[in-house]
Amino acid sequence: MSKNVSWDAQGNSEAKGDWGTRDSAGKKLDLVHWQNRLDALRAKHHVPAASLAVLVDGTVHELASGVLHRGTGVTATTDSVYQMGSIAKIYTATLIMRLVESGRLDLDAPVVDVLPEFSVADPQTTRTITTRQLLSHTSGLTCDFTYDSGRGDDCLAKYVEAAKDVALDCPPGTAISYSSIGYNVLGRIIEVVTGQVWDEALKDLLLTPLGLTHTMTLPEEALRFRAAMGHLGEPGQDPDPAPSWDLMPRSAGPYGRVIATAGDLARLTRMHLAGGVAEDGTRVLSEKSVALMQRRVVDCPDKWTVSADGWGLGWTLYDWNGVQGYGHDGASIGQYGYLRVVPTAGVAVALLTNGGGARELYAALYRELLAELAGVTMPAPFAPPATPPVVDWAPLVGTYRREGVVITVTERDGAGHAVYEFVDGMKDFSEPLDIDLIPVTETVFAGTGVGAAFSEDYMPVVFSTLEDGTACVYVGMRCGPKVA
Repeated sequence: MSKNVSWDAQGNSEAKGDWGTRDSAGKKLDLVHWQNRLDALRAKHHVPAASLAVLVDGTVHELASGVLHRGTGVTATTDSVYQMGSIAKIYTATLIMRLVESGRLDLDAPVVDVLPEFSVADPQTTRTITTRQLLSHTSGLTCDFTYDSGRGDDCLAKYVEAAKDVALDCPPGTAISYSSIGYNVLGRIIEVVTGQVWDEALKDLLLTPLGLTHTMTLPEEALRFRAAMGHLGEPGQDPDPAPSWDLMPRSAGPYGRVIATAGDLARLTRMHLAGGVAEDGTRVLSEKSVALMQRRVVDCPDKWTVSADGWGLGWTLYDWNGVQGYGHDGASIGQYGYLRVVPTAGVAVALLTNGGGARELYAALYRELLAELAGVTMPAPFAPPATPPVVDWAPLVGTYRREGVVITVTERDGAGHAVYEFVDGMKDFSEPLDIDLIPVTETVFAGTGVGAAFSEDYMPVVFSTLEDGTACVYVGMRCGPKVA
């Protein structure tokens, strides 16, 4: 059962279902209060529109606020759809697990057993990468490989072919490094195993069994609904509509393009919370597969960029002062999504937005919601302490490199500085970023001058070590080994 509330541009409401319900702890969920908080925080942080879905005690409650497009003034409603960016990875991971439990795919067999055409720059390494490593971002495959392989049904096959010579961020199995390439390879595995294109497999194996009627992958499908427009602009100001609704190629689907309502995202999550069973009783995944996806595979040295304490098979894992949770973040062109799940409380919260200070809205709203509904105390915003520790810069200074990016760390009069430069195929992506490094610990630093894309105020820059002893630095959850 779902309940939702629609509000028009003047703030008038239309209630659908009850205005209050009781959560699993017996407390009343005050939808009027949360609508008011969503409205107030959205306006405060200059977010044009936001859709919120709260899953409590098996019921999805939906709220909406603002306008989908500041140029046209189209009102956001609970059936409005948003681009969810990397939250798409959860859909792809769930599809993979369906194939695994049906016996059609082995998590620990080499990827080349299914995709003989798959390869990376090192032939020997090619034969060792597994599906499990792709799911948990431990394959070493990099993230930011942009390649438009066209709109045809062969777009994923072409993408995997084009990515053959892309260098690894790190050796497979030695560390986590967030990878979109890995999820496109997973999408291609789904195609080969099912004989369907990824989009159709998603519909047949996941969307239809779950009754997710407001979830899709292609722009022409989104036009059937009230679709959010992304907005871009300077922090602290009302943003303007982005120059294009969607700049991602079709091949980005498995890692970055599922379009949905917040309510549909919560309904997917409800299946995971229910041990793999859909609302109508259809079993989509086994309890074993659901539990395996949530089991920790790897710890995250960078615990701040996406609030990750570790990673499972698809899911980001969280540790809120001993309360365990899972979820995922996502971003596209001016659109941002946040999903958090607290299994012990049976609570999930999905927030989809279309620009402005979306991360600040998420942080403020979720701190209140998860505290009241699940007893969760979320961490304070990432920031340096009032008195930063003294750091020995000697072992940190140097050059770090991953595919498309060079990070140069220097010391200036006892203070740390980094230049984050795009190179090779990404050299025109952006001008180099100059970042001052303020110590949080001896290996964790708050980077300045980048904005709120990675955190609420500061960008985490985290130094770590691979299993083979190689020094590395994490920026944006991507691992860059030290090369000089």
